[in-house]
Amino acid sequence: MVRAAKFPEPPDLARISPDWITIPTGRELWRIYARASRHPSRWNEFRAYGPVGSRFDHHLPPPRIQERRILYAADSILTCLAEYFQRQRTIDVLHDQPWLAGFALAADLCLLNLTSAWPTRAGASMAINSGARPRARRWSQAIYTAYPAAQGVYYASSMHANAPAVALYERADGAMPGYPFFHRALADALLLPALADAAGVLGYAITTRPTAS
Repeated sequence: MVRAAKFPEPPDLARISPDWITIPTGRELWRIYARASRHPSRWNEFRAYGPVGSRFDHHLPPPRIQERRILYAADSILTCLAEYFQRQRTIDVLHDQPWLAGFALAADLCLLNLTSAWPTRAGASMAINSGARPRARRWSQAIYTAYPAAQGVYYASSMHANAPAVALYERADGAMPGYPFFHRALADALLLPALADAAGVLGYAITTRPTAS
């Protein structure tokens, strides 16, 4: 009988040596953020409210504004689109006013590598990248506590062929540059052809007009 991949509650991670990956200064990352959601943001803002439904929020329950803050990004725009719009599988360029930002890191980042053998060594598996989100958040909370040097986690996007993605803790704030090299609303007409192509690759729908209430 084939057993399901192991993804238990996190153990005492302080006993387990970390597996670091360094994301170098100048590395270009992308993110999509909402300007008009329940928790509106700016292109370089780490979300202080949480935990919400995202996979690696390290906030402590109950959900509230707290000192722990997080920011999600990825190497490619396609990964950002796959992750951000995964719930409805529809690229909606209007709802919550989503914007796309590209930025180059101003300093090296030290991240725990969840794409290596570390999850197995820690008693889990690659299911940490795709399994139950509440449990993944508890792992992120444990990682944050056990490894003070961790500025976030480097993980595999389960929505885009295991492509690289990052969840950055507020410890990474100093690596954010003063300005992005790219910054446009997804509703910008110049982006729409590329977004339509991306929707085709992902098998997502795309909405460019307001939906009827």
